[in-house]
Amino acid sequence: MKKPVLTLLFSLFSFMAFSQNYTLLLWSGTPPLQTDMALEEEIRQEGIIRIANVQIPTIEVYLPAKQIATGKAVVIFPGGGYGILAYDWEGTDFAKWLNAQGIAGIVVKYRLPISKSLTDPKEVPLMDAQRAIRLVRQNAVAWNIDPAKVGIMGFSAGGHLASTLSTQYNHEVNRPKDSIDALSARPDFSVLVYPVITFQDEAVHGGSRKNLIGENASQELKDRFSGQLNVNSETPPTFLVHAQDDKGVPIENSILYYQALHKSGVKASLHIYPSGGHGFAFGLGKGAVEGWREVLLAWMQETVK
Repeated sequence: MKKPVLTLLFSLFSFMAFSQNYTLLLWSGTPPLQTDMALEEEIRQEGIIRIANVQIPTIEVYLPAKQIATGKAVVIFPGGGYGILAYDWEGTDFAKWLNAQGIAGIVVKYRLPISKSLTDPKEVPLMDAQRAIRLVRQNAVAWNIDPAKVGIMGFSAGGHLASTLSTQYNHEVNRPKDSIDALSARPDFSVLVYPVITFQDEAVHGGSRKNLIGENASQELKDRFSGQLNVNSETPPTFLVHAQDDKGVPIENSILYYQALHKSGVKASLHIYPSGGHGFAFGLGKGAVEGWREVLLAWMQETVK
């Protein structure tokens, strides 16, 4: 066997031997704003793993091999219109890919607002997102992560959650607090992939809005959950990617958010590809959009130092 092949096999073995993943509960006992945990969690697998009716929110942690670890971490919010989670397609697949780049990938199985066990459904996804960031920072030393290099990545409705976290990381609701709540929930950077941003009528993804705040929501709630209206100078640097032919979430969502970031002086990068549709994930076999991850890595190299 030739030496380069042996070297490659050794590298692969080292990666498999020293990288690791495990799952942590977001909350101890019954999570906040939830009456009970009696409703059975539904898991369906139809080519893509879809999880619905989440009752026990978790983070699934994928750590890179120590030899290649950069200290960066990305907390991932899968999409699914706030009705399901596309858990592997927009979650664990990306965590594993990030590991190969020396970046920790943490997938959040967050509660969905359509669950009947929630007492204030609209607040729950953001609360779980804040908790996920804080848990990563609490475990930063043990996981070989720099607590100042913890970013987020969200897809579609998961992108809406990521943009909400980016602009409302200090939002609080009345609930019991613990020591973890003292840690910052502000992401250090944000990656939004074909994101839902606005709940205003002209470019809204109706399913996400209906599931999160209801069909007859007030204008105040529509404004609160329209990310472009809540950007300020403290919003984290952001990378946005979208396809022009997206029939699910109009490209105006990414454009509106980018314009708000630019107006507030926040570093941002917007990439719109002519084709790819909605939910392209890695973009494999979909033309130029297939290269978006390399563009992202270059942006992270420049932005997250």
